[in-house]
Amino acid sequence: MAELKIRRLGYALGAEVTGVDLRQPLDDGTVAALREAWMEHLVLVLPGQDITPEQHVAFSRRFGQLDPNDATPYYRHPEHPEVLVVSNKPVNGKPSETRNTGRNWHSDLSYTGRPAMGSLLLCKERPDVGGDTMFANQYLAYETLSPRMRAFIDSLEAVHDVTLVKGIEQRSPELVAEIKRINPPIAHPVVRIHPESGRAALFVSQRVRHFVGLSDEESEPILRFLTRHAVRDEFVYRHRWTVNDLVMWDNRATMHVALADFDQSKPRHMLRCSIQGEPLGYVYQGDDSAAAAKPEATHRSVVASVS
Repeated sequence: MAELKIRRLGYALGAEVTGVDLRQPLDDGTVAALREAWMEHLVLVLPGQDITPEQHVAFSRRFGQLDPNDATPYYRHPEHPEVLVVSNKPVNGKPSETRNTGRNWHSDLSYTGRPAMGSLLLCKERPDVGGDTMFANQYLAYETLSPRMRAFIDSLEAVHDVTLVKGIEQRSPELVAEIKRINPPIAHPVVRIHPESGRAALFVSQRVRHFVGLSDEESEPILRFLTRHAVRDEFVYRHRWTVNDLVMWDNRATMHVALADFDQSKPRHMLRCSIQGEPLGYVYQGDDSAAAAKPEATHRSVVASVS
């Protein structure tokens, strides 16, 4: 078993892990120790991992079934569909479709019926300065709300909409139409119970259209407050990338944003594997009457049982 060294990087979340070489097969004890650290710190940084896509996929699979990236089938690695290419490097002489990926606060694949459980992003090229990623702890976002606000949102559902992905309009109209067809709006609980920790986490983002049963006008101030609260400074860790950093985060308890704080003519090239999450939510048809007719949503009772 590898002797891991773990160093906290932020108050709210984030830790650096050294003492492991992902080019080598890992024993079960090392994987278990990494998973324990991941659940505690939510974001792990493994520096100096000069690995191939095959090794990236093999390591990621130790934590669960990988998402095949069917929600965004245009940006996959040509030999490894489990690997999403996030890059501003031109493709066939044209601007990359993923050059502005992740520019608003979000949890990966929240606009699908199986939001990502976790993501593992490998940095292959980076600009001289900038290109940072920020992460926010959504356990703290929920737990620091007032009891009255928690009681209000415990049974709410939010409509996640792929068209709110920042920069999507910069892609070709045909591509945008196909992405919308593959990913219809989907309603998820505003409060999620983490299946491993049992803790409640806020699950809203800048990719939410409105709340089920509330109009856009009613939803807007509540959503504005929650999304601003969710990323308060004291909940955030900012990662400054180094080439061959592998950063893994738990999407069930975090949000993140990729900052455009760099010279866009400089390359920023990343590879991401996503671990498939449990089924969640339902396709939103735009008819709130059906949702209103459901029994009191179980999310609130589950929250009460673990609080």
